[in-house]
Amino acid sequence: MLRLMRDHAASWVIKIVLGAIVVVFMFWGIGGDIRQPKERILATVNEEIISSEQYRDEYNKLVQRYRQFGSKLNESMVKMLEKQALDNLIDQTLLRQEAKKLGIRISDTELADAIGKIDAFRTAGIFNDSLYRRVLNANRLTPEMFETLQKKSMMTGKVRSLVLSSIKVSDDEAMEWYQWNDASVSIDYVFFSTKEYKDIKPSEEEVKAFYEERGESYKSDPQVKVQYIRFDVKDYVSKVELADEEIQDYHNENQGEFKTEKTVQARHILLKLEEKASEELGEEKRRKAAEIMEKAKAGEDFAELAKTYSEGPTKSRGGDLGAFKREAMVKPFSDKAFSMKPGEISEPVRTKFGWHVIKVEKVNEAGSKSLEDAKPDITKKLRDQKAKDMAYDEAEALYDSVFEGDNLTDIAKTKGLEIKTTELFTKKKGPEEGVKNRFKFSSEAFKLAPLEISEIQDLGNEYYIIQSLEKVPEKPAEFEEAKTKVRRDLIKEKQGDAAKTDAEAFLTTLKNGGSMSEVCEEQELSLKTTDFFKRSDSIPDIGYEKELSKVAFSLSAEKKLSQELVKGQKGYYVVAYREKKIPDAESFGKEKKDVKDKLLQQKQFKAFDAWMSDLKEKNQISIDADFLN
Repeated sequence: MLRLMRDHAASWVIKIVLGAIVVVFMFWGIGGDIRQPKERILATVNEEIISSEQYRDEYNKLVQRYRQFGSKLNESMVKMLEKQALDNLIDQTLLRQEAKKLGIRISDTELADAIGKIDAFRTAGIFNDSLYRRVLNANRLTPEMFETLQKKSMMTGKVRSLVLSSIKVSDDEAMEWYQWNDASVSIDYVFFSTKEYKDIKPSEEEVKAFYEERGESYKSDPQVKVQYIRFDVKDYVSKVELADEEIQDYHNENQGEFKTEKTVQARHILLKLEEKASEELGEEKRRKAAEIMEKAKAGEDFAELAKTYSEGPTKSRGGDLGAFKREAMVKPFSDKAFSMKPGEISEPVRTKFGWHVIKVEKVNEAGSKSLEDAKPDITKKLRDQKAKDMAYDEAEALYDSVFEGDNLTDIAKTKGLEIKTTELFTKKKGPEEGVKNRFKFSSEAFKLAPLEISEIQDLGNEYYIIQSLEKVPEKPAEFEEAKTKVRRDLIKEKQGDAAKTDAEAFLTTLKNGGSMSEVCEEQELSLKTTDFFKRSDSIPDIGYEKELSKVAFSLSAEKKLSQELVKGQKGYYVVAYREKKIPDAESFGKEKKDVKDKLLQQKQFKAFDAWMSDLKEKNQISIDADFLN
């Protein structure tokens, strides 16, 4: 088990994060939009149907949660979330079915207790039935609908707990994992960058020959032409009617949103000092900080002192940190700054960065926005949400009137709506104009068969209904059309070959007994040494190079030189071992609990993943062929 986990260590973090996004129950948004657009069957699990509506709601929830991380969706992420949404629904269905087989039940008392603990339904720590119903209504859910969803979630949670109850992590296992995972290494290396070979200029004949050899790999991108109706949310804002009572209710029910934390506005002077610096150097820096403090207390301008003495990044602006929350700074600094009064200058404060002298300029006490102060923000938020609902409702009304074989142009005319037609476009570029989220638009457009009309597409603050008009498949590109790309590819290949040839010659010399430093000096090559890095770290001054990291940790004092070149993203590396650090038992003792918790989470994730795979093998699952394609 431990070996397998090591082999897949790089992917564990991603899987656990995605697993958390998928598995953790989040109330907000769970209902999605309870609409009734035209459905189709996407999958069946032991004859239980998974519909396109269920899939759409699950996909939208995943997108919403992913965006909470501040990330933007690219093509690969959209494909991953599309697959993840259907996988989630299949998994949930299997788990519910398995719960029934195992006789797992959720009593009314258990359900009531679980719902009563959800913060969204509590006022001053006590369940509020009126708030419960208002929140559900705002999410287009009835109590019965939500309680059914909650019961299903609790049932699948019980199955998961049952499967994982026997998994444990011993101290020895945790120690072994810690020493493997937290080991760090330093290497010597010479890098042969492909970009250094700038004089490669292939002839027209070479480019032509390269094209003829690999011509089939050069194809024109498939294209599609569509027509669409857009429902832009901003067009509905002016139509929204908003009562004062709605604004008042929102303010009353969302008090946490309007609280402001205490902040401190301050300047500081930093004298840098490493955590492991000697006591003598530490005392010398402290005395210097104390001298600067005395100057400030004597009336010298603090900002000018910071410009003169500070060694921190805020030196050029007189040590100005602006206003900050307590958690924004390291604890010793925050503890001191938040205990001071405006105008006060601190004694020297030690942090992991060095010695600080702090001057507090202003203290902004915690508070809460009044209804009057919050009203503009609430009004905008509610108006935008209502406008979005109105745009969707109109899109839904149109979509519900569509039948297979209809022409979107005719429907638009009867509804008095504007319809637009694109030129042919590729999936990568999308339409040239008229669409804000071109990538998502083109991704959906390419899924449609000729004359097929899409479901409602949510592209941020715009909804679209799209109809495919024409599809042009990919075809082999003519030489003149592909020549620029062919030349670029040939140059890149020749650069790689040249870098590899020189790197192999250098490595052969080292294998024959040459000293790395001496050979580098003779051949005027740059020998570099990395700082220490862990397996999962970015390599200092290099970046993320998975294969290079793997080779670095395979070397040792007995096997110093890698016998093979390491192909990196931009060239070739010749690598030699320099030093390795293995964490000791004392450092493990300090982190033992966190290590065991992390390892247990990884083992549970792997065990549950294996159990689910086995469950899928034993059950009948059918997925719509069009979706798979």
